Amino acid sequence: MSQNGDDRGTHDLEGLARLRNARDEIRRQVGSVIVGQDQVVEQLLVCLFARGHCILEGVPGLAKTLLVRTLAQCLSLDFNRIQFTPDLMPSDITGTDVMYEDRGSGERLFKFLHGPLFAHVVLADEINRTPPKTQAALLEAMQERQVSAGGKRHALPDPFFVLATQNPIEQEGTYPLPEAQLDRFLLKVFVGYPSEEEERRIYRLTTADAAAVPTPVVSGEDLLHLQAIVRRVPISDLSVGYVARLVRLTRPAEPAAPQFIRDWVHWGVGPRGGQSLIMAARARAALDGRPEVGIEDIRAMAAAVLRHRIVLNYTAESQGQTTQTVIEKLIDTIPLHAAPPAELERVERVLKTT
Repeated sequence: MSQNGDDRGTHDLEGLARLRNARDEIRRQVGSVIVGQDQVVEQLLVCLFARGHCILEGVPGLAKTLLVRTLAQCLSLDFNRIQFTPDLMPSDITGTDVMYEDRGSGERLFKFLHGPLFAHVVLADEINRTPPKTQAALLEAMQERQVSAGGKRHALPDPFFVLATQNPIEQEGTYPLPEAQLDRFLLKVFVGYPSEEEERRIYRLTTADAAAVPTPVVSGEDLLHLQAIVRRVPISDLSVGYVARLVRLTRPAEPAAPQFIRDWVHWGVGPRGGQSLIMAARARAALDGRPEVGIEDIRAMAAAVLRHRIVLNYTAESQGQTTQTVIEKLIDTIPLHAAPPAELERVERVLKTT
């Protein structure tokens, strides 16, 4: 290997060590404020370092807002919370042009005033309670990382991270997110109830005088550098083949799809789902300090990445099936070496020559 290759390898290993240390310290700081929810925190960090957006689903009172605010404080990032309501207009979140008069020249000019979307971390609270027009404005911000107003485009801060929440038990007066917008979220994370011991700790911490304040761990500039390291984590052809097979088998029209997929699934996962799964697996491996994506990373992130990209039919719902149970059943049916035979032969040849 060349000297440049040695330097790059050493640099990447040092970057992975920084990522792992940052993850551990962020966990410790978040844990001083939030009791439990370790898996939720882990998945939020995966989403953040993979430069994705996340949707959180859970009943009220589970500290979703506090969790997001605490994470933003740990990362030294600007944080804005937007409460989505049925009367919220696009300009209420993106900003608007206002006219002002230059006192010196008397000239009247338009000036764009930034809306609450102009922050590094944006909490879109109860996103399904706002009309489609406002949801579309958020979609542009998430996908293009910019907003359009008055015929001009305004770039959003970098990094930019949207966390949206949904209440699964109240559906009256809501506007379900279209599939195109759901597909823009890298992960969908379920926030569950705490255990009995965790709930007792919550009562003690939240009813006392003193409140813990998290210490910033990573700056915005450092975060961008660490996100770049995640994108450089290698993934083998075998792992890419596993992702491709997993995604394709979610489609009922696929010839190799299992019978339960044909019976239960109306629409399967598109290519963006496979891209998202690879990025999430890269982030998980990097946060663990491992220099390559493994099949276990893909399997661990599959449910959070794919559950909001699968549309079940009435038959599945009548039988009590969910996207979670369908994904778990599909993973159990796919062998670990799920790549095409020709690809497996090529991988074996490469292993023998190294």
